[in-house]
Amino acid sequence: MLTAIDDAAIMIGRSLRHTRRALDTLLIGVLLPVIMLLLFVYVFGGAIASDGAYLTYVVPGIVLLCAGYGAAGTAVPVAHDMTTGAMDRFRSLPILRSAVLVGHVTASLLRNLFSTLLVLVVSFAIGFRPVAGVLDWVLALGLLALYVLAMSWLSVCFGLLASSVEGASSFSFVILFLPYLSSAFVPVETMPAVLRGFAGHQPLTPVIEALRGFLAGPPAAGAAWTATAWFGGLLIASYLAANYLFARRAAR
Repeated sequence: MLTAIDDAAIMIGRSLRHTRRALDTLLIGVLLPVIMLLLFVYVFGGAIASDGAYLTYVVPGIVLLCAGYGAAGTAVPVAHDMTTGAMDRFRSLPILRSAVLVGHVTASLLRNLFSTLLVLVVSFAIGFRPVAGVLDWVLALGLLALYVLAMSWLSVCFGLLASSVEGASSFSFVILFLPYLSSAFVPVETMPAVLRGFAGHQPLTPVIEALRGFLAGPPAAGAAWTATAWFGGLLIASYLAANYLFARRAAR
């Protein structure tokens, strides 16, 4: 047990060091959430709600968009490890090979929690005033962590399936645009009928509505349970699939 924890800690440290060295990735992960927030609030927000209420509406959507994009980026370092020979070196070391995946996913979680904190700090600075109590904040962060973990493990699967780093990076663009077809930026009922059905029933919408309920009220219990079911199931399925794919590729 202690050996597994030690191995995972080493790989988490390795992934975080790689993040620091990849300056472009670090800047995107830190600056993109803030740029997106300011863009939607000050460029689009006035046309949608001139009284400033759009800030309260849009913050959960920005948080989820950037967390999903950051989690999807986990596919890139995984593909890099699998295609550059790093995994061959790990095979010769007395460590659990699965610790490599745990390191990537945990580093993704830490990066995205930091990005979320940054978005919230900037949001408070420009006027965001949530009504959440302590329990609401705990539930919101717990749901966000579940989302990031599920998307990170799903991203690991794509990284293991990709034949190149470039191919793995394409997953991030899919996840980046998915929130636009949800309630992240505008209410679902304002969309054309052809989009409304998809936007109202895709898995990101209940997560956004649950976060919005926790932070701005009233609490959305139904959305929270639906979001937990969606991404709890995705987490389990992605974790099992990633370990299967990893074992199959590592055995080659």
